[in-house]
Amino acid sequence: MTDLSWLPETSGWRGALKDFSKNAEASWAQAVDLANFRLDFFQTNALDEIVRRRWGEEVPTGITGKPIRLAILGSSTLAHLQASIRVGGLRRGLHITVYENDYGQYRQELEEEGSALYAFRPTVVLFALDAATLTSGLRIGQSASEARSALNATLEEVRHCWRLARRIFEGIVVQQACLPVFPSMLGNNEHRLPGSRAWGVTYINDRLRAIADEEGAHILAVDARVVEHGLGAWHSETLWHRSRQEVALTAAPFYGDLVARLVAAEQGRSFKCLALDLDNTLWGGVIGDDGLEGITLGQGSALGEAYVAFQTYVRDLSRRGVILAVCSKNDEKNAREPFERHPDMILRTLDIACFVANWTDKVTNLRRIAKELNIGIDSIVFVDDNPFERNFVRQELPMVAVPEVSDDPTYFPKILATAGYFEGLVVTKDDLARTTQYVGNQQRESFRSQAMDMASYLAGLEMRLIPRDFDRIGLQRIVQLINKTNQFNLTTRRYTETQVQGVMEDGTAVGLQLRLTDRFGDNGIIGIVIGRLEGADFVIDTWLMSCRVLGRQVEVITLNLIADRARALGARRLVGDYIATAKNGMVREHYQNLGFTIVHADEQGSRSVLDIQNFSPKPTAITIVSE
Repeated sequence: MTDLSWLPETSGWRGALKDFSKNAEASWAQAVDLANFRLDFFQTNALDEIVRRRWGEEVPTGITGKPIRLAILGSSTLAHLQASIRVGGLRRGLHITVYENDYGQYRQELEEEGSALYAFRPTVVLFALDAATLTSGLRIGQSASEARSALNATLEEVRHCWRLARRIFEGIVVQQACLPVFPSMLGNNEHRLPGSRAWGVTYINDRLRAIADEEGAHILAVDARVVEHGLGAWHSETLWHRSRQEVALTAAPFYGDLVARLVAAEQGRSFKCLALDLDNTLWGGVIGDDGLEGITLGQGSALGEAYVAFQTYVRDLSRRGVILAVCSKNDEKNAREPFERHPDMILRTLDIACFVANWTDKVTNLRRIAKELNIGIDSIVFVDDNPFERNFVRQELPMVAVPEVSDDPTYFPKILATAGYFEGLVVTKDDLARTTQYVGNQQRESFRSQAMDMASYLAGLEMRLIPRDFDRIGLQRIVQLINKTNQFNLTTRRYTETQVQGVMEDGTAVGLQLRLTDRFGDNGIIGIVIGRLEGADFVIDTWLMSCRVLGRQVEVITLNLIADRARALGARRLVGDYIATAKNGMVREHYQNLGFTIVHADEQGSRSVLDIQNFSPKPTAITIVSE
């Protein structure tokens, strides 16, 4: 089904929507709350209409992410998808303005500089080409080489459109996979009939993914959803013949959510941490009452095997880069026992970055988890089998994602996967090592508590900073960090891959990626700096760092590096801008703390300068090394 099943049902929603529509002072946050229910096509459109009437295309106050201008370009009727895309964005706190090309005119609008598409200047271009158009070159009786040649020619046209969009608009390109709407001609062995359109869809989708990897585009995998939900949930032959709507009305809310989660991932707004209840969530029963031998886990029972399957899924999420935490009302010693002693337990203590088990309420403990992990509380997904706890967290912490799970663990993995909380565009080496990095942080904190003073603690860490210019090897991680780091980020400017490549090719620009290692392991890429020479000034456009390394003198040694690179370009001053956002208040005085002088300041931010003609590098406990 395409009914957004991970969200709570809409009991009382219509009354809340009515109140919202009448309240002229209602906030964007209230609109976001209304979007986070299980809305059907008509409810989605009703909410969208009220939100558009309230704010139109103006960006409301309270938004932390960059406004999105999304152009949906296709060869069929797409108007019914616009509201769902906007509400999908609203669900994630994103303001999305949608443009749709005139019917079938996507190629013409891409190539005409005076077109409405050019005037719109999209930051995201979504190509939604229907299956009939993409397979129009096929006919029964073609040889395999003839069929592939016809489809390859079409795919090269698609590639050309992607390149046009990226060159002109310098934004994100998303390609909808081809919907498998055609009946088979041969049956089980359709792959032996190359000229059939059903065969063609399979070929196209395989090639689209390969070409997307080559071109840096992203796939909207609606074909995978058809496999999961069935073609009837996604496509109506009647609507296709009547109005050329390839995606059914009933599937529009899910379609919009799929688009929005891709856009959110590009902005670094996917969730980072999975916080888990224990009793009847990771195992059956209550560990404090039933004991280690009495809980249901593995043991050959269907329910026990379901808990094992869920733990396996969670462990694999961790290996992919999702941070794991425990949030349980329990005695901590009892809570830890299955992780340490149960033979069928998949998750172990070292898989958990933050373990909180006590008798404090879960809202307080989720705040504690966010603080200990140094992440925003809006980065957490909380899974609990108890409906009271779920509703309590939703009420008190609406920014925390709380999927609507049942009391049957069989469906837990599917619910988490379908919800798309942890949507990712690429997987980097740092993602794969994230759990190890957080375990290392725990070891550092333990070491810090034993140190006599801060100086001895920093010296004992044996820190090494490895600076590198931007390169293609680190490109994906650079873009990922730029677009997801919000707290220690002086300007919160966002860059696409194309724009980062532009920095690499600019002889007056510097792009630095900084990796930090110490005695407890590799912290990964923890800093990004982008600056440009403007006359005698070196202007720091972007300076961001991982909050995991705050207080370790990384800021100081990074300034030393920036000053060296700026002087090598002939600069006499460093110029640093601070642009205030809802999340980066912690770095408001960053430049002043490093010795810069403020030359301008207001509510929006400040500009500071530092004379580097006689600048002397400041000593730190960090050694700079080259790879």
